[in-house]
Amino acid sequence: QNWSRGMSYCLHSESHLDTGPIYVRENGKLHVVNQGAGSTQSVTPKARPFSLFSRSFSVELCMNREDDRARRQRTDHFIFTYTKEGNLRYSAKSLFSLVLGYISDNVDHIDSLIGFPEQIAEKLFSAAEARQKFTEPVTGLRALQKFTEAYGSLVLCSLCLRNRYLVISEKLEEIKSFRELTCLDLSCCKLGDEHELLEHLTKEALSSVKRLLLKDNSLSDAGLRRMTAPVRVLKKGLENLLVLDLSCNPKITDVGIGYLLSFKKLNCLDISGTGLKDVDAVMKRLQMQIGLVHSKVPLKEFDHSNCKTEGWAEQTVLQWEQAVMEAMKPQDNLRSRVATLRFYGKTHRIEEVVKCTLVEPETKASGNLQFYKESVQNCHLPLKKEVAGSHELKNNKKRALAEQERERTSKQKHLCLTVEDWDLLNTY
Repeated sequence: QNWSRGMSYCLHSESHLDTGPIYVRENGKLHVVNQGAGSTQSVTPKARPFSLFSRSFSVELCMNREDDRARRQRTDHFIFTYTKEGNLRYSAKSLFSLVLGYISDNVDHIDSLIGFPEQIAEKLFSAAEARQKFTEPVTGLRALQKFTEAYGSLVLCSLCLRNRYLVISEKLEEIKSFRELTCLDLSCCKLGDEHELLEHLTKEALSSVKRLLLKDNSLSDAGLRRMTAPVRVLKKGLENLLVLDLSCNPKITDVGIGYLLSFKKLNCLDISGTGLKDVDAVMKRLQMQIGLVHSKVPLKEFDHSNCKTEGWAEQTVLQWEQAVMEAMKPQDNLRSRVATLRFYGKTHRIEEVVKCTLVEPETKASGNLQFYKESVQNCHLPLKKEVAGSHELKNNKKRALAEQERERTSKQKHLCLTVEDWDLLNTY
């Protein structure tokens, strides 16, 4: 047969090589070829386990044991998919995706992003945000500052922190890093006059704020004096403010409203639920000095529905809130303690998060004190001589009252600049 002639030729030509026994299967039977004589004989080979290595040989798979970062880097280079037959197929990612993933893993080591294209920067921010790089305590702040310094309002143009005091306390430095915000909602956070975030509102980084909501924050006249000091004297700070909500702050009196007269661009003001003593006098001052008219109906600017977090960092703020909520969950060791208290008959006090309601008792008591600036002046018809004369007398009285009011407010301005004011202004 052909296979026997070829095999014998191979054996005679390479007889000097010790190839060992050669097995050939034919018609379902296994034959062994004798290397010396070149003949074959039918045998049944003994089944013995095939071992490539000796018993003392051992193999250890070495990987980076610091964390799963090395394993993730190996898998990040490929895209795994399944075919219709159920076979696993992978394809290599593009070079841009690989570089983007590497930089996002080390985003805190970036020196600067100033001048970098914003289209690529947005993708880099999203990649770092998906890896939750901005939630890390130290490196997250450093990485976030690189983006806010370069892109400002693109990172975040509107920030809503209503009823999120814990987020403010945990991520205060990150919140202070945002620049060029146009809308900031801090309602129902109980910040008080001495909070660091209220002092940050007077900085140049937040001079772009046009809408500021400070409802129910335990503010008083002293807090308003500090917040308006740069605008009143240095013409800096919140000089571009258009909408201001100070409702449900009962410690704000007529003196504190006087500090707001320096906001010449103010279009809407809400002082419902404050501790005003002479409401009519305050209404006249607001109308005569900054042109704000009392609204008989609630204004939509203060319904808290239009204010939301907008920008690249929208998901980042949600990650901060989720992290705070996770930290507030009761731990397992505390549950056993609560069960013990219940067993011994002690009532467990349930601490609920105090939520701010849009209609407060103070607001109902004092009424709606929302003001707006009329965009179009009323066009009056020609008047009769008598009516015109009486109208002229009224105008003269109004001018005299206005001059007296200006003199009184100018004196009040000089009197308001106490030593504390100058010490406060020297800090800017």
